[in-house]
Amino acid sequence: MPALADRSPVSRPGFTPPPWLAHALRTQRGPVPWSAVVRGALAAGPLLLVAVPAQHVSAGVVAALGAMLAGINDRPGSRRAAVRRLGVPALAGAAGLLVGSYAGQHMGAVALTVLLTGLGLVAGAVSAVGPVASGAGTQLLVASAIGAGMPLPEPGWQRALFFLGGAGWLLLLRLALPTPGATAGDYRFDGERAAVGAVYDAIADLLDAAGGPEANRRRVALTAALDHAQDALAGPRLRRHASSAAERRLHAQYAAALPLAEAATALAWSGDARSGRASAGPRRLADAVRGNTRTGPLPAPTRAAPALRALDNALLHAAETFDRAEGGGLHTRTRTLASTVRTVLGSAGREYGIRVALCFGAAAAVAQALHQAHWYGHHTHWYWLPATAVFLVKPDLGPLASRVLCRAAGTVLGALAFAGLAALLPRPEGLVALVAVSGALLPVATRHFAAQTAVVTVLVLALVMLGGEPQASWSRLGETLLACAIVLLVGHVPMPGRRGGAVRARLRHAERAAGAYLAHVLDEGRGEDAGRRDADGGRPGESRGEHGAPGEGRHGGGGEAGSDKWALGGGAADVRAGRWVLRREAYRTLAEARTAIDLAAAELPALARHAEGTDAVAATLERLVDTTTACAVHLDDTGWLTPRHTGRIAELLDELAERRERVGLDPRGAPGTAPGVPIAV
Repeated sequence: MPALADRSPVSRPGFTPPPWLAHALRTQRGPVPWSAVVRGALAAGPLLLVAVPAQHVSAGVVAALGAMLAGINDRPGSRRAAVRRLGVPALAGAAGLLVGSYAGQHMGAVALTVLLTGLGLVAGAVSAVGPVASGAGTQLLVASAIGAGMPLPEPGWQRALFFLGGAGWLLLLRLALPTPGATAGDYRFDGERAAVGAVYDAIADLLDAAGGPEANRRRVALTAALDHAQDALAGPRLRRHASSAAERRLHAQYAAALPLAEAATALAWSGDARSGRASAGPRRLADAVRGNTRTGPLPAPTRAAPALRALDNALLHAAETFDRAEGGGLHTRTRTLASTVRTVLGSAGREYGIRVALCFGAAAAVAQALHQAHWYGHHTHWYWLPATAVFLVKPDLGPLASRVLCRAAGTVLGALAFAGLAALLPRPEGLVALVAVSGALLPVATRHFAAQTAVVTVLVLALVMLGGEPQASWSRLGETLLACAIVLLVGHVPMPGRRGGAVRARLRHAERAAGAYLAHVLDEGRGEDAGRRDADGGRPGESRGEHGAPGEGRHGGGGEAGSDKWALGGGAADVRAGRWVLRREAYRTLAEARTAIDLAAAELPALARHAEGTDAVAATLERLVDTTTACAVHLDDTGWLTPRHTGRIAELLDELAERRERVGLDPRGAPGTAPGVPIAV
């Protein structure tokens, strides 16, 4: 996935916008995702081109809505990951449309409001599980509001099938169309190749930044690249394991990046600046992944320190992996049913669920009351108000104040644009063309919530006008502002229990992962795995003879595999594989916690204060995990830890305990306090 950088708003000298306003003004930049633009243009527009001449306009409108909502989730990544990212929310949306359609036809206003409120509670709680679950919850609620508030001639089951067909059409385009410019052989894996190549580039960037002020930011970027590659390779498949040689090789190339990332993190922790020679090898590996070629000779770094020796060993292992064209296993995240249920029923799930249920239920009740009072005029569609509330209330979509400002501004821009275009374009041809153009713009507009709202507003207004609803731009604007008011009010209503549940839940997950990683490494340091380390044949830094001569060694295909520690099976190799899984989970949960903390900090002061101090806890945890990584690399090289390592861990554990106490986090489960995690190091 191409890296997107935040572009901060330009401020006048002496004026710093408050965090909630700065977040609303912040945009993202990066290369245009042309493949997604092409898919957006070919999604809803062609569906309408088939439906309108066939006199099945309403069916085409529902299918186009399914394609539009799927397009919002169409982000850069692999085809396999897109199956889950687009397919699961589409299934949830079809279910919501089915339920909403029949409920709207057979229930009174009060019963329907209660039902929609219950759906909001479930969808909000499930959204705490992760991005895909959040997308599913959003589509469930939006589609249920559309089903209940948009009268259509088709029965509910047909609407659900048309919706699913529209989303399935976009998913088919995602799976079938090659990425423009992808020339590296098998186009099925272009997203995976880009993701794995980005990991090696991020490793090289971290090596270049070691010893400088950018080191921590580059380490965060490496974590993001590894997370994205992990997701890109771990999508659903018919078989349990990779079935083709090309896919197995990609898995092996990703796995070969893990020891390189570990060594690069240890070098950044040491704080010593490195020459460009250290990063040249990972950059060549990145080019080889993207081009699906052999690596050729790789320049070896000097072997003057444990982390540099680990980097040299990892480069040799990567070169051999690339040249063998066969791979091993993939380190993936596993989520059990029990852990998912705990997340849904935990503090984050409860807070999400209650907030979403109140907003969605209140919006649905107000919309039906206005409908009964004929506030909408002569049209009968009242879905816009509750559907807008869904996008506004979802906490994982951004800070509340930012979402409200961007939604209001985007709706005004979209309504104005549509009013002008609708007066000029012929019908229905012009409206179909407008839908196609809006679908093409949607992947670019997702970089800012206001721009996305404007494009979606134009697209939806064009669809409902095609479906027979008269000009509704200004009524939609009024409903949007009303939804903003409802969400702002409910978002600040005191709730039972402690606020900031999402942030605290993410921090607890990160603490557990960091504690497990620390315990594993310190167990090795206490000698519990000494026998397995002895199988490496002594100190890795001394096992390669003249190959590691400072500044002179070069890696090539078919190195001294017999004398290298990476050639071993079982024993030490299994210990390291388990350690890399723990390391990945520690950094990934920390990144998720950081995201939640940053979003909470950008809320209005009344909400932001509930997360005060959590950023300091996360910063200490990050330093603790970095130090643990440096300890692991040093243990591999020498078999023991220096006073610098053990002293730094003790300092960080004390600092973490102090900062956790200030924030009021539960002391149970913190690193150094769980069973099996030694406090004394």
